[in-house]
Amino acid sequence: MFHLMLAACLANDPTTCAERLLPAADSADRAECQRRAEPIARDWLARHPRLKGGEARCVPTEDLPALAMQEIAGDLFFHQGAVDQLSRQNQGRIANLSFIVGDTVAVIDAGGSRAEGEALYAAIRKVTDKPISHLILTHMHPDHILGAEVFAEAGARIVASSRLPEAVARRADGWMISIPNQIGNLAFLGTQIAPVDQKLTAAMVIPLGPTELTVTPEPSGHTDNDLIVQDSESGALFTGDLVFRGLTPSLDGSLKGWLDWIAVGPPEPAPALIVPGHGPIAENWDEAVAPQQQYLQALRDTTRKAVANGMPLSQAIPAIVNMMKPWSEGWADFAATTARNAATAYSQIEWE
Repeated sequence: MFHLMLAACLANDPTTCAERLLPAADSADRAECQRRAEPIARDWLARHPRLKGGEARCVPTEDLPALAMQEIAGDLFFHQGAVDQLSRQNQGRIANLSFIVGDTVAVIDAGGSRAEGEALYAAIRKVTDKPISHLILTHMHPDHILGAEVFAEAGARIVASSRLPEAVARRADGWMISIPNQIGNLAFLGTQIAPVDQKLTAAMVIPLGPTELTVTPEPSGHTDNDLIVQDSESGALFTGDLVFRGLTPSLDGSLKGWLDWIAVGPPEPAPALIVPGHGPIAENWDEAVAPQQQYLQALRDTTRKAVANGMPLSQAIPAIVNMMKPWSEGWADFAATTARNAATAYSQIEWE
């Protein structure tokens, strides 16, 4: 297979340039790819007015820069993101990303930029040339969704919670300013938010031939638009950021709801693998959630104490972070994330 790579530069900074992969031009041979290049590149640039286009070339699959993937079960592939917050060093590539190959390919989360989405797409193409039928977004956070446009261009149907589009819309303008500042303009080049095609209010099944995926929206927890995915063939459960391992859990939904979700436990049948939104895969539920459950319970209890003692928010946040220190071991970015969590938890618990 051959793929179109288009040189593109920021219109307001012609020194910031990179090649972008345009999946709509994928072809079985180089000549067909080159024949399709000009109209596809022109249309793509028209949808990306912040960019100016340059040379276009067609390259074979083996030449594409691709994410490193691990096959964790038959036809199920996993990439572990950096266990860190967004930075120029990690280029925003901090989320775990996966894909499953059946009669078609389903992708779970798309990465934090157009570039990461392209690298995930290239990794898929190094495994299979089957069509990509679905991209499932586990929740709204930008490190999981900003590569989605690549898969829309490849013909995938984007699936998410019905609450995700509104949540993204409230934050999108801010992200377009803050994230390039965090990861760099070059890493963010060409990134745009893709619309959701299928907005879930209840569980749905995605058939892939030899396996099927059950996609289930969850009540408010990590965010108000989380969903989980279970693969019938491997037994793997993809939790998105309802499970953090190594990176401090971030609260953008309901603390009570998140703890309730953990307490209920995994769906039946019991998962053979737990694939978290951040950090390494776990082989059982307790291994996956126990440290996070302890952290969130401590956040709840220390925040209740601060509220009960009549502390104003400005005093409560540093006090909660200090009281939480016994639970800091093993969590990256503990102090900064816990301070943000304390503010959210305080606003919820003061109304209990």
